Amino acid sequence: MRTTVGIIGGGPAGLLLARLLHRTGVDCVVLEARTREYVEQRQRAGMLEQGTVDALHEAGAAERLHAEGLIHQGIELRFDRERHHIDFPTLTGGRTVTIYAQTEIVKDLVALQLAEGPRLLFEAEALAIEKPDSESPVVRFRHEGREQTLACDWVVGCDGFHGIARDTFPDTLGRTYERDYPYSWLGILADVAPSCEELIYARGQGGFALHSMRSPHVSRLYLQVPNGTDTEDWSDDRIWDELADRFAIDADWTLRRGPITAKSVTPMRSFVHEPMRYGRLLLAGDAAHIVPPTGAKGLNLAVSDVRVLARAFAELRRTKSEQLLDSYSDMCLARVWQATRFSYDMTKMLHAQPDRDVFENRLQLARLRRIAASRHAAAELAANYTGLPLLM
Repeated sequence: MRTTVGIIGGGPAGLLLARLLHRTGVDCVVLEARTREYVEQRQRAGMLEQGTVDALHEAGAAERLHAEGLIHQGIELRFDRERHHIDFPTLTGGRTVTIYAQTEIVKDLVALQLAEGPRLLFEAEALAIEKPDSESPVVRFRHEGREQTLACDWVVGCDGFHGIARDTFPDTLGRTYERDYPYSWLGILADVAPSCEELIYARGQGGFALHSMRSPHVSRLYLQVPNGTDTEDWSDDRIWDELADRFAIDADWTLRRGPITAKSVTPMRSFVHEPMRYGRLLLAGDAAHIVPPTGAKGLNLAVSDVRVLARAFAELRRTKSEQLLDSYSDMCLARVWQATRFSYDMTKMLHAQPDRDVFENRLQLARLRRIAASRHAAAELAANYTGLPLLM
């Protein structure tokens, strides 16, 4: 098999890149190790920056997003039993965010790709990337019970944190920076209408809580829990009681409760790999960087990587220039580090410290009060949350 761009990973980053390349006439093949059903059912992020919405529109994959996505004008911060609204359009010159589940994005992209191309292979496990520093890299993969090869001009690793692409980098070239956090998120999906019109970020006595949603009828909520937490230790009633306690304010507001359909525990980590290119192998999304979900940046960072790559490959096809590809790593890492900083700051500000450090507790409250009282501080949060501009 032969193609111009071999894409490893059929998550949102790989699928979106394939669609954008296809629409500019660049040939590509996507290899996805899992089944279609598995890929379309993975529960992930759902908050989209405007740049992500724009990218889906460019890919011709925004029809259902525009019909079903929930546009949010801001977020609400809760602490000390108070509520404070952060108005995004007022603070950013009109920018908003959109709630649309990653599972739905993947379904939209898969349906388009299977109907119109380019080629997408499920249950195609990438085994190795050979000669990535040559002009003709090769991906060895297993599909339909036999080993095959995909010869490429370029390879893009969109295969996540545990994929093979990043491990292909020589130890002498790659360097990683990481931080593990001393807490996790217990996340639930519930068949109940959201109790809010916009996301609530709460810092309660028991720790952090987030109220999000997937649709007007499905709520997505999270609780800060200790690392190593087992979902079996948290009954439905215990979860709802703890959520109600952390969201509590001195005002007339009630948390709606309903049947919980899914529970999961997510560890918190910051991770950045530098560089994001080795020869003709490029990394995008979780293969290169991971942020804690507090800042809602993971999916959006992957999409910004893909937008840069799509434009770089389009320029290469049009002008034979590799200038954008040569600057890809530096350009993306500048944005990655800003998003990493923002996600770290949000995480540290909103989560209770396991060691119950009283001094740190007072600093967290001071940061929150600064945002609530200062337009400048609120505008800084709003600008980062809605998405920094893509510099090309």
